[in-house]
Amino acid sequence: MTRTAGATLLALEQLPGVLGTALLALGVLVFLWLAVVTSVVGVGLLAVPVALRGVHAVAERERARLGRWGRELLSPGPPPERLRDALAAPATRRELHWLAGHATGVLLLAAIGVLLPVYAVRDLSFPAWWWLLPPGQPTDSLTFWLVEDWGDLYPVVLLGLGWTALIVVLVPRTARFVQERGRRLLDSAPTADLSLRVAQLTATRAAALDAHAAELRRIERALHDGTQNRLVAVTVLLGAARRAAVRDPAAAGEVLERAQSAAEQALAELRTVARGILPPVLADRGLAGALTGLAVTSAVPCTVDVDVPVRCAASVEATAYFLVAEALTNASRHSGAARAAVAVHARDGRLCVRVTDDGRGGATEGGGSGLVGIRRRVEAHDGTMTVSSPPGGPTTLTAELPCGS
Repeated sequence: MTRTAGATLLALEQLPGVLGTALLALGVLVFLWLAVVTSVVGVGLLAVPVALRGVHAVAERERARLGRWGRELLSPGPPPERLRDALAAPATRRELHWLAGHATGVLLLAAIGVLLPVYAVRDLSFPAWWWLLPPGQPTDSLTFWLVEDWGDLYPVVLLGLGWTALIVVLVPRTARFVQERGRRLLDSAPTADLSLRVAQLTATRAAALDAHAAELRRIERALHDGTQNRLVAVTVLLGAARRAAVRDPAAAGEVLERAQSAAEQALAELRTVARGILPPVLADRGLAGALTGLAVTSAVPCTVDVDVPVRCAASVEATAYFLVAEALTNASRHSGAARAAVAVHARDGRLCVRVTDDGRGGATEGGGSGLVGIRRRVEAHDGTMTVSSPPGGPTTLTAELPCGS
């Protein structure tokens, strides 16, 4: 039941975006049809390349939308400038195939999926407000009958329950069909995918090297500005204590006490730096234990659900750990959240991590949030990361990592 409700809510969240791209596709399809028809007299020949660029622009928008709900789709790039080359390109033909269906059948399905919740809410809430309307006006959503007294409300409520049942049955299947169709037709062809994949891996490798260099600089600054200064203070205090031991043994004891305090602080900072490189709790207690420890120390009350029957590579577990740590830190510092939830599951050879909080939302990458660095870590493992944080919340950070060595 919980899984069905979650799938329905997720589909309802996706369908307005589907409807938006379907309406754009309908406009481009009409323009393309007019361009093709007027090409008979030569006028539309100038508009066909523009229409094809419009097809590509709408397809790119749909690729971006699909990428927010799953694996990112690689773009084949803009269509060729010459009309003949553009029409001969397999990617353009697939985009035209996608456009024709998205602007017609998918538009109808998305419109139905968006209207069904409206009908359900209207009919289920009908008993609360029908008596406020003038006599002769209150009817059900399909105006099958006129509601004149309280006894006429039962069929309206039953109709609302019928709409709700249709939502649960139809809406998730519609969203899944649109996703599968879009990914099948809009993902790059294998030949184009290889070159684009090489380019993507080159970019993520460069980002990983930059992230590695930034991490080394962070460790160097932490050691130089913190631990090294503490150790210098210890050396100075020990020298002062040695000189004072002859003249004033009581003062030497006080100086030694300060030196011990400075040495303890230096040791604590060294441990903090070491935990920032690779938390030892991962090796000692595994990913589930490490994340439970993060939840216990989090300023925001947090629940943890980990279902990972096998150990992943150490670097993958470390990336998941730092991702959760960064998300919980942002939730406590910036979002004003009252609750947070961490869910980690191994599925089809991939580690899926989701962190959700009920804060005010509006989280963006950059601005000191640390999400850019986390994204680089994830992409360095050939993983994906999405951030959903509308104003008013909730904020959901989702990542998928290959659970391998």
